[in-house]
Amino acid sequence: MKKSDFHFDLPPELIAQAPLGERSASRLLVVPPAPAALEDRAIRDLPSLLQPGDLLVFNDTRVIPARLFGQKATGGRVEILIERLLPGNEARAQIGASKSPKPGGRIALDAGGEVEVLGREGEFYHLRFHVEDSLESWLLHAGRLPLPPYIQREPGRDDLERYQTVFAKEVGAVAAPTAGLHFDEGLLQALRDRGVEFGHVTLHVGAGTFQPMRADDVRDHRMHSEWLNVGAELVAQVRRTRERGGRVVAVGTTVVRALESAMRPHDDGRRELQPFAGETRIFIFPGYRIESVDALVTNFHLPESTLLMMVSAFSGRDRILAAYRHAVEQRYRFFSYGDAMLLWPQRHDASGTDGAHAP
Repeated sequence: MKKSDFHFDLPPELIAQAPLGERSASRLLVVPPAPAALEDRAIRDLPSLLQPGDLLVFNDTRVIPARLFGQKATGGRVEILIERLLPGNEARAQIGASKSPKPGGRIALDAGGEVEVLGREGEFYHLRFHVEDSLESWLLHAGRLPLPPYIQREPGRDDLERYQTVFAKEVGAVAAPTAGLHFDEGLLQALRDRGVEFGHVTLHVGAGTFQPMRADDVRDHRMHSEWLNVGAELVAQVRRTRERGGRVVAVGTTVVRALESAMRPHDDGRRELQPFAGETRIFIFPGYRIESVDALVTNFHLPESTLLMMVSAFSGRDRILAAYRHAVEQRYRFFSYGDAMLLWPQRHDASGTDGAHAP
């Protein structure tokens, strides 16, 4: 399986560069199993597409202002993108510079204070921040919002609110769980009125989500590690939903990653959801059976990306690529500030879990 198997042609003008005036004004492409027809709907139609007793699962991670700029002692300019906050005002980060900084080197920050380079592992640096407050608090006024690289502008004041879900709570992500950006209080209330229940997981989305796949063979790719928490309350909600015949609907691929990482073998060989907090490197691609969710609300993803491979595992590669061609023809808006899809799973004749690397 090659990454080129997941290519599609996307006109650059369809990449959304800014959010719409209202969160819930986006379009929604409904993708049922083949051969049923695709449906062009709106995200505000979601309550009518779900049933009383269904469970929507959101990712409640909160994006930190993780981009910083500074200067090495030699005068060279440096860009820092924090990947993970660590104890003791330390962090794991990517550094962009004309020449890689060495362990022991220091970077003077434009926002004040300095960074000490403790070491390096692969493309990530281990840094210690010498600033006047806890790093998390200091970033709130000193850091810049790390908009995705395909948004060709600097972040503005509106982005501070719009590149954050309305239910964001747990601080630690450097990229938004973008499927959740479509939900505002009006839509959430309409879903409640419909009898749809809500649950939450936490997965802190890392900068690796924007990294292109370098391996040509899909099976050679290794994901960056991300921290997640699937709590006992959510596990109980999922169990109750299934027992009453309701459906579990993930809002975003990060929710699928979290839930699939928390699936554990049962005594009889079946997998079941269990509470889990820790790291995951799970990489889902076609051949893997996603069992934790019954439907998925997601944005449109980049060509040849791991996220496109995940949704192809769920709904089928041919079905997904056909849906993307339709979206291009109908001028849907793509990526983080773009429109959404409601995906239903492909029909399986046989089980299989070959298409994944372990959590």
